[in-house]
Formats: sequence, structure tokens, C-alpha cells
Amino acid sequence: MSRSFILLKSKWQLYIALFALIAIGLYLVMLAFHIPASNTPLLFVIVIGGVPVFLQILFKLIKGNLGADLLAAIALVTGVILQQYLAATLIILMLASGQTLEYYAMRKASFVLRSLVARMPSMAHRKINNHIEDIPLLDIKIDDLIVIYPHETCPADGVVIEGHGSMDESYLTGEPYQISKTPGAFVLSGAVNGETLLIIKTTQLTSDSRYSAIVKVLEEAEQKRPSIRRLGDRIGAVFAPVALVFAIAAWYFTGDAIRFLSVLVIATPCPLLIAIPITIISAISRAARQAIVIKDPTVLEQLPICKTAIFDKTGTLTYGKPALTEINVVPNYTRKMVLQYVASLERYSKHPLASAVLNAAQKENITLLESANVSEKPGQGLHGVIGKHKILITSRKKFLEINPEGITLLPPIAPGLECIVLFDNQYAASLHFHDAPRIESKSFLGHLAPSHQFKKIMLVSGDRESEVVYLANLLNIKEIRASQSPEQKLAIVREEIKKAPTVFMGDGINDAPALTAATVGIAFGQYSNVTAEAAGAVIMENTLSKVDELIHLSLNTRRIASQSAIGGMLLSIVGMGFAAAGFINPVTGAIIQEVIDILAIVNALRLALGSQIKIDLPEFSK
Repeated sequence: MSRSFILLKSKWQLYIALFALIAIGLYLVMLAFHIPASNTPLLFVIVIGGVPVFLQILFKLIKGNLGADLLAAIALVTGVILQQYLAATLIILMLASGQTLEYYAMRKASFVLRSLVARMPSMAHRKINNHIEDIPLLDIKIDDLIVIYPHETCPADGVVIEGHGSMDESYLTGEPYQISKTPGAFVLSGAVNGETLLIIKTTQLTSDSRYSAIVKVLEEAEQKRPSIRRLGDRIGAVFAPVALVFAIAAWYFTGDAIRFLSVLVIATPCPLLIAIPITIISAISRAARQAIVIKDPTVLEQLPICKTAIFDKTGTLTYGKPALTEINVVPNYTRKMVLQYVASLERYSKHPLASAVLNAAQKENITLLESANVSEKPGQGLHGVIGKHKILITSRKKFLEINPEGITLLPPIAPGLECIVLFDNQYAASLHFHDAPRIESKSFLGHLAPSHQFKKIMLVSGDRESEVVYLANLLNIKEIRASQSPEQKLAIVREEIKKAPTVFMGDGINDAPALTAATVGIAFGQYSNVTAEAAGAVIMENTLSKVDELIHLSLNTRRIASQSAIGGMLLSIVGMGFAAAGFINPVTGAIIQEVIDILAIVNALRLALGSQIKIDLPEFSK
């Protein structure tokens, strides 16, 4: 089904819903003032809205699709036959409004692709000799020299040939750090340049670039999103034939057509058509109050049955910011002294690890010292003078270039990022950094199996293997996949959903294809509109306790929807028995059905009450 057809159909359903509301209002006004032909507005809606709906349901019935729609057709025809035009119009209103919400959710998915396209610049700066010209992206050729100004988005894949700086590639790699770029370094299309000008030589056409591949796989994943049948359809598939056979049997054995009509009227499927949408809307409203945005209502249905949970690393199970986790010092230096000197220099640095050092110093209430002759050249490290000491903060690679024999002084290479500290050209300490796990990550992951019956937990990340293994060991995750591209993440999700319903959680643009393909996609929504639009639900606060709230909300929604639908139909079945026995006529049956509807709706509204959603995380339970 094309997107244009879906859009047209959703608009038509919206117009029908508005017409139905207006017609009901006119009917009530005309009835109150005893105006003749008060049924005219209702008949108008039944013709323009009811006839197309009935034909649509008839075609579905011919194809063998029995569900809540078939019950709606029975209710609609019965209402017309009984001349209960108000009831028939209400049924049309519920059908139209429900389908409008359903199609609107599908249309919203296209925003992901628009956001990705909008992220890229429309023009690139090509350098020819000493002249720079602006050209459309499609005119970029392989081996062109492209100038990337500070803070611009890289338009094509290539290799740096001039300039020293850094780029933010987190949308692709998931790494939370700025990646250093010097001549010979590879750059990815879509990466955001830092504060220095870079010149690159392109290695791919824009149509074959990494960023273009992201758009393509996302579009493919969007097209293959599994189609989930509504809860009402599944229940209706059983109830509709039972009600129809019961009504026919009552007519056949008694010879009384009134009993046939009475059974059909009391079997009107309003608990399905009204209670379930109200339950879902109540749940969506309740979630919004808890800083959870539910973009796809099927999340509420599918999340309780998911058995596999796949997590991205950076910004999902971790805070997405490097933290200083270890300081190794040589004799004659203390940990506190090294931290004091390093922090005193790092306050003048714009390096992404500088804030981690300063945060560590602040937590330990360390007083910073005055520094002089501070300089930070790209690729050379941070220099400065504090008191009588010359301080250099650099990388392991740069230190070994200066002092090859110094390898015997360094500790073994460990996971994460590392800085080497030199006092007066002598090795003094090494600082190790990690993207720290969220405080609730371990308990959250640990309770998924016993509390929510998850059978598999996976960590799938674009980060380097050492970092992923480090985090997995901290959180007791057994199944990991490191250095995964967006295409690989998508492939993993597709493979897992073949085995069991799967929830994927991430926060980067690189996670968007996997979020879209998963049975349920959950995103942290502060960093990327693309990720938020690709997911079925968005967590607006950076805590996994909100994910647990969503799981419990979905469980409550499923339970209350089932209670409203099944409970309402059980009451209807009892009423159908009395109607078949001749104790209930069509008018009384309609009144009883309305009472059943009210009970189902009141039960459905329970989700809209209360303030907090109870969860079972030990640290966060309320």
C-alpha cells in the first residue's frame, strides 16, 4: 500500500469522524426542539460513511478476515434495520476515529527519512587549485578536494589531506567522543566537523557514501516493519462468528426474527470498538505525564510479549560521557598530586576528556593551581608549567614516539581511553577513562529475566571491542556484538525477531534502522530527532527506571484492555442468552448493551487515574 494512498485514506476517515460528530450534535438539537426529520443528519453520515465502511468490511470478509470490523458491520446493519440511527452513527464515529489514529502513526515514520535528508548540507565546497567553488552534492566526484569548514557536516566519505582537528561521528559509530582527524585519517559523510578547517579527498560518490547507506537501510527497515493485528481483531475473530451463529440459531429454532435482531443488538461490539481505544489513549496520556512518549500504540501490546532485549551501549546503558576511572602513578608521585596538576591544565582545554578530569577533581574537592605557558597543538598534547614543573598530557602513541624505551614504564594497554602524564619530561602517571554505566543499569538488566520473562539480553554497539567487553563484564551481559555498523545492527535485530519478539533500545542516529525494524523500538529522545521518530516509544528522561515504567504500563494496558473487551463480551453473551429466550426485546437489548459499554469504558479509564506507575526495580520501586 503506497504512502499517498495511506494518507488519502486517513484524511477521509478524519472527515467521516468530523461529519459524524456534527451530525450527532444536529440530531440532538433537532430532537430537543421537536424539529421534523431529526434523523436526516444521521442518515446522511450513514450513507457517506457507513456504506463505504460496510463495503470495505464486506471485502475483508470475502478474504476471510474475521475480526472486530465484522462485528462493527453487524452492529451497523442491525442499527439501520432497527432504525437506531444514532447508534449506527456512533459506530461509524468509532471506526473512523480509530482508523485515523492508526494511519497517522504509520505516516509519522516518514519523518525519519526527512530528518536524515535535512541533516546533510545541500552544497559542498570544492577546491580547484587555489579557488573554492560551491557545488551540489550530486556533482561531487571521486578524488575531489572538499573543504569542510568548522562545525559543518561532512558531505562525502574521504581522507583528510590537510588540517588537524576532530569530528563527531557518534551518529554512525555510537562513540561518545570527538575523533581526532589528521592527514591520512578517514572521515565519514554526515560527521560534524570540530573547530578547525579540514580538506579531504573524496573516496566515494555521495550516492555510495556511508550516510546514503544509512538512509537506504532505514527506508528498507521501515518498509519491512512487521504488521501487528490489533487486540480487538483477535478477540473479534472468535466472538463475531459465535454471535452470528447464536443469532441465527435463535431465529431458526423459534421462528421469531425479532429474537434474531435482539441477539445482534445486544452483541454490538462496543466494548471492542470503544473500550480498547480508550484504554490505549489513557495509557498514552498517562505515559506522557511520566516523561514517556508513546508514538506507536502497538508498543503497549507487544512489549509484554518480548523475550529478547537488545541494548546499544553509549547513552543507553551508559551516560554517554567519559569518566575518569583510574590513575596509575609511579613512585614519588601521589594520585591526588597528579590529579591536581592535570586538572589545573585541563581547565584550559577543549578536549572531550578535560571535563572528565575536572569532574573528578571537583568530587575530591581538589584546589586547582595557577598555570603558565599553556598550549595545546592538535596531535601534540597539552603543555603547561605549574610551579617549577613542566607538565605534558599526551597519548601513549605520542609518548613512545618521543621516548621508545618508555614502554617498560607504562602499564599494560587497558580498555577505554588513556592519557599519559609527564612531569619534566619524565613519565609520571597514566589516566584511564570509561563511559560509565548508569547507576541503575545492572539492577535493571538483572530483573528483566525474573520479573519480565526475558530469555536473552544482548549488548550491540558500534564501540570498539575492548570498551564493550569492559561494560559487559560490569553488567554481567553474556552476549555482545562490538564494532557494529547500522547495517549490522539491523541484520542482528532481524535475525532475533525470527526467533522471538525483540525490543531494541538505543539513542544514536546509528540506531534508527534497528529501532524501526525491532518488534518494539525504545529510544532516549534528547539527542536525536531521527532516533526519536524511528522508535515506537521515546524516554525523555535519562534513566532506565522509565523503561521499567513503560513495561509495567504496557502490562497494565494489556490487562485492562482484555478485561474491558472480554468482560464486556461475556456480559453480552449472557444477555444474548436471555434475548434468544425471548426475555429481551431489541430496545431493551440496546439499553443493556449501553450499560455494558459504560462498564467497559469505566474500567478502561482506570489507566488515566493515579500519579506514579509502580515498578519493581529495587532502588526505584515506589
